[in-house]
Amino acid sequence: MNCWKCGATVETKPGERIGSRDECPQCGSDLHSCRNCDFYDVSKHNQCSEPQAEWVRDKEAANYCDYLRPSTRLPHGMSGTPRREENARKKFDSLFKQ
Repeated sequence: MNCWKCGATVETKPGERIGSRDECPQCGSDLHSCRNCDFYDVSKHNQCSEPQAEWVRDKEAANYCDYLRPSTRLPHGMSGTPRREENARKKFDSLFKQ
């Protein structure tokens, strides 16, 4: 999984659950939080796409949700590949190279 705050890769064993007190080894943020879950979606009711999950007030703090599914998404702006805007700028600049 990837930490929602710093983007660090956190190794987990297959079938191993993230504990409610587990922290990111790089930045110390809570790993068992809504922001680290695959179901986290700001466009959904309660910001969660799991319909049976209970409402959690602080999406960045540790919680006891049983539906946590560790996310492998990188935080916005921390992609391992260049962003689309950067690629477009490079292609545009390459048109006018001499």
